[in-house]
Amino acid sequence: MHLTRLRLADFRAHAQTELHPAPGVNLIVGPNGAGKTNLLEAISYLCLGKSFLAARDAHVVRRGAAHFDVEADIEGDVRSGFHARVAVVPGEGKRAFINKAPLDRLVDLVGRTPVVILSPADHELTAGGPSERRRFLDATLSQAYPVYLDDLVRYRRALRQRNALLQQVRRGRALPPGTLDAWDEEIAVSGGRIVSRRSAFVQEFERYLADAYARLGEPGEPLTMTYVPSVAPDEGGAEESGGAEDALRRALNRTRARSRETGRTTVGPHLDEVDFRVGGHDLRAFGSHGQHRTFALAVRVGQALYLHEASDERPLLLLDDVFGPLDPDRTRLVLDLLASGDVGQSFITAASLDPFESLLSFETDAHALFHVEQGSVYSTLAPSP
Repeated sequence: MHLTRLRLADFRAHAQTELHPAPGVNLIVGPNGAGKTNLLEAISYLCLGKSFLAARDAHVVRRGAAHFDVEADIEGDVRSGFHARVAVVPGEGKRAFINKAPLDRLVDLVGRTPVVILSPADHELTAGGPSERRRFLDATLSQAYPVYLDDLVRYRRALRQRNALLQQVRRGRALPPGTLDAWDEEIAVSGGRIVSRRSAFVQEFERYLADAYARLGEPGEPLTMTYVPSVAPDEGGAEESGGAEDALRRALNRTRARSRETGRTTVGPHLDEVDFRVGGHDLRAFGSHGQHRTFALAVRVGQALYLHEASDERPLLLLDDVFGPLDPDRTRLVLDLLASGDVGQSFITAASLDPFESLLSFETDAHALFHVEQGSVYSTLAPSP
């Protein structure tokens, strides 16, 4: 998929901005604070219904404005083109529209325009806690399979409700008999399907990860990616949802006393882990800075390859200030991959044109260069006066 037009109104530093991206690499250059990342953040809203920076919607509205509005014209590789729009009015909420028709649920945006986001925060994907790795699983599977997102929404709602009841118990309030049972069942059913899909995905994703690693010029070190659920499935295997569901149901019952004491649910997909290894060694514990950087980059490239195959659409790639730590050879390999068209339209932010000038040509319509200054965007090779 690719954006042919992007418009921002009262979004962060941008009062009114419109640009027409190229189908290949779109390089966005400007000083810190000029509004470069805002463009990527706007695309994130159109693809996922939220900011990839985890910002509150009200904080995204330009200072002094009443609301923000972002919209884009989007063309598919195999799907029909459409117009997407997201508007936020603080205090009133957020609405999404496709071809000017409002969506009943904001989550229905997810997967229409697959997107992969690379940022300096990706270091946490390999070096940080398990929540970042769970977020990667959920972001990928939610875009590839709408039914997974539905299960995730149901699971999170049931988990919130169960935890709220457990907090009441912890504060000494007695619950009527059977109050927790309904939420336990919902957690077991939706959670079992989540565990099964995650397990199958991790096994399948290893080949995409190996392919991405090779494309990034890395030697053939053995890579492994292992899903570690908080509740071991029955002998039938996690790929069978019945086994995972039954195992989770029993675990919820077995740990109920502990959950009452702590006021939180102590088992379930919200506590699962993913183990990354290179050459048989735990990447989180023993990986060098370079290995972490390359592995995280490979995960994102693999994510793009996976989403392309799963949806028949090449995802958008948003790369926010990720080239600074890369050496010239790795920069060239990544840009060659982006320019090849194998992974779809890309948007890159950078403080300087220097690392890219000799590696990308902006003399054709394939790629585009944009300069950003104080919320204004210029599509010339040099900023306008």
